[in-house]
Parts: sequence; C-alpha cells; structure tokens
Amino acid sequence: MKTEIKSKSLEVEFDQLTQTTRKVSKWWTMLGVGIGVFILALDVYIINLALPIMVESLHTSFAMIQWVVLSYLLAIAIFVLSAAKLGDMWSKKWLYITGLIVFTISSLFCGIAPTVHFLIIFRFLQGLGAAFISGLGTAMIVEVFPPEERGLGLGIRAGIFGLGIMLGPTIGGLLISLGDWPLIFLINVPIGIIGCSIVAYFVPSSVIIPGKQTFDWIGTLILTLTLTCFTLGITLLQSENFSYQIALTLIVASVISLIGFLLAETNLPDPMLDFKIFKSLEFSLGLTLRFLGNFVMAGVIFMLPFFLKLVQNYPTEQAGLLLAIPPIIIVLTAPIAGFLSDRYGSRSISLMGLILMAIGCLLVSTFDTELTTINYIIEIIPYGLGVGMFQSPNNSAIMGAAPKDQLGIASGLLSLSRILGQIAGVPLVGALFSFITITHANLISGIDVTNAPIKSLVFGTQITFRVVAVLLVISTLFAVGVWWLELRKDKSLIKTD
Repeated sequence: MKTEIKSKSLEVEFDQLTQTTRKVSKWWTMLGVGIGVFILALDVYIINLALPIMVESLHTSFAMIQWVVLSYLLAIAIFVLSAAKLGDMWSKKWLYITGLIVFTISSLFCGIAPTVHFLIIFRFLQGLGAAFISGLGTAMIVEVFPPEERGLGLGIRAGIFGLGIMLGPTIGGLLISLGDWPLIFLINVPIGIIGCSIVAYFVPSSVIIPGKQTFDWIGTLILTLTLTCFTLGITLLQSENFSYQIALTLIVASVISLIGFLLAETNLPDPMLDFKIFKSLEFSLGLTLRFLGNFVMAGVIFMLPFFLKLVQNYPTEQAGLLLAIPPIIIVLTAPIAGFLSDRYGSRSISLMGLILMAIGCLLVSTFDTELTTINYIIEIIPYGLGVGMFQSPNNSAIMGAAPKDQLGIASGLLSLSRILGQIAGVPLVGALFSFITITHANLISGIDVTNAPIKSLVFGTQITFRVVAVLLVISTLFAVGVWWLELRKDKSLIKTD
C-alpha cells in the first residue's frame, strides 16, 4: 500500500516537473526564436531606410537597387519550403541554428561588399539563412505552446517582429550617420552570435516525424526558375535599358514553370508540397490574405523612405524616427490582438485589421509637400493598428488549421506567403509608382524616376497608395464573402441532418 502511494506521489512530482520544464522550455524557445525574428525584422527597415543612400554611394539606379531587397526575398521564397520540409524530417532546432549562422556570416560579407553586384549576391546568401529562420521559427513556437495559448505565443512573436521593425529605422539612421550603410549589416553579427548560443544551449529538441522521407530536388529547381523569372521580369519592366519584350517573356516563362511545378508536385511520391493541406478553407484563405497583406506592407515599407527623402528632404535620422512609428504601434497591438483572437476568434480581429490598413493607406495618399510631422503621425496610426491587428490572429488561424504532422511545412507556407507578397509588392508597387510618376513628369528615356520633379513624385505616391487601399478593400470583401458562403453551407448541412 505504501509502495503504491509512494509510486503515485512520484508520478505526480514527475508530471509537475514535466509541466514546469515545458513552461520554462516554451519561454526559452520564444527567446531563441524571438532573436531570429528580431534580426530579420531589424534587417527589413534598416535596408529600406538605406536604399536612397545606396543609390548614390554604389552609383546605381532605382530599378537595380531594388535587387538588394529582392535577391534576399527571392532566396527566402526559393528555400523556405525546402527548409520547412527538412524541419519535418530532421531537427528544427539545429536547422534553425544553421540558418542563423549562415545569416550572420553573410551579413558580415554584405557589410564589406565593394559593389552593388557583390552586395546583391551576399544578400541572396543572407536570404538563404533567413529561409531557415523564418520557415522553422513559427513551427517551433506552435510545438511548445498549448493550443489555448497559440494566439498569445504568435502575438508575442509578431510583437518582437514589430520591435525589430521599430528599432530598425532608429538604429539604421544612427549607424548610417556614424559609418555609412555597411554598418547596418555588421550590426547583425553580434546579435546572430548571441542567438545561436541561446538556441543551442537552452532550446529543447524539436519533434521529428518518424519514417523515411526524401528531399524534393525537382520541385526546388522548378520553384527557383519560377520565382527568378517572375521577379526579374517585373523588375525589368521598370528599366529603360531592357526591352518590354524580354520582361514579358520572363513573366510568361514564370507562369509556364509554375504550371510545371504544380504538375510535378502532384505526381511526385514525396513532394515538397502536399496539396492535401489546402483542403482546409481556413488554411487556404488565411494564406491568401497573408499574401495580400504582406504585398501591401512591402509596398508601404519600400515607398515611405523615398517619399521622406526625395519629397520632404528629411535627414536620415529624422526619416528613421518617423518610419519607427508604425512598428511601435505594431509592437503594442500585436500581442493584444493575439490574446483577443484566442478569446473571440481570429476572423473578426483580422478583418478589422485589414479595414484599418485600408484607411491608413487612404490617409497616406493625402501626403504632399505641406506634410507636417504631427499630420504624419496622426495619419499613419490607423495603418500601424491595422497591421498589428491583422498579423497574429491571421497567423494563429492558419497554424491552427494545419495538420499536426505538417507543422513544419505549414510554417514554411506561412513564411512563403509573406515572402511572395513582399517579392510581388516591392516591384509591382515600385513599377506602379514609376509608371505614374514618369508619365506625369513626361520624363525622357533613360531618366531615373528618383530624378523626377517633386510635384510628380507626390502625385505618383498619392495615386499608388490609393490603388493599394482599394486592393485592401477588395481583399476584405472577398474574405467576408467566402466566410459568409461557408456559414450558409454549414447551416444547410445542419438542416439536412
């Protein structure tokens, strides 16, 4: 009898110890993943702030400098699904560390790049490391946080991302004023070293799916061709040095290779992407909205530094402080939005976010040469609130709808939808702005859009943001329509039963 009581007592103590260990582990995981998220977010705004300076320093053009952003995003898009697939096969923890090491080393090379072409190559390598960080981090959080706290965990992650974005302009402006643009890359090196140490020593091992799986080299190569042709084609549309025929040929080639990718993934025995995961409407619609949301966010992040520099002629430090305002709002809003989504559901919170983003873009479309700092702050607030309210509830809905044995690939798709949105957002919003501005200014062939008159730059910015706002409104109506049809279908099934 005493033996049984002692045995039960030991089991209770073991369960309590296990629960305590899990609680500690989830916060160590959040810290380790958070450092990776922070370093990625820091990179986004620092780079965009420095782009106008890089154009002059590296003696390049508006179209070419976009590849400093696009090569990085392209690498993430190409490798993120492969990284996620490997995460379901091997240890997410050690793959994550590998990505962080690659990101840190390539940041060092970016900082010493002698030309824009070397910088673009090193940024591609940096994106390779970021693919592992971005593709596996969310899955690691979902594994250690219980379902009832998933929104909170992802909300904290979104808040950390916002913190990185918030500090990016401020730190970037300071670093650029101290030692020009190379310092914005070198700052990643010490942060990366600290992150690797924490993940290696304190983060628990990840869940590995048993069974033999193979890596999809065919899908990876076709996806590489698809994304490269698309991004290059869209970018060349803005350059007068290339014919439109070449650009359109590349875009057509990307469509054809995309069809080839879909066919290959359907017929391969162990594909990179199993299309059965898209049977969930919540999962598929969430990814679609995430793509559109990040399309808009990438365009806004890309355009605002050029407006503040070329139109308002603000010094880098002041522009950095102004660009930090939306991220500050995101940091404060995202964890609260994640908590509310756990309690009230993700749909209504994320839709409110999309609506606020649309209102914010409409307000930004009123910016002109008379813009004051106070007006900028007031009119950018709805946009920041919208991003904060949209991201974490939408991410929670996506990961909650994913099969438990495919959390790695679901996390990869989450990152891929974000990256594809950014890859499309930067060149398409940039192309729209260039076309409107150049047309309004009647610029001759060979003149870069950054040399357009201020009046035309203002006009181009205003029309571009109005188009973006309309896109957000259409996306919101689309989501509401799909959910309404789903609700009607569920009610019909209940009546039939």
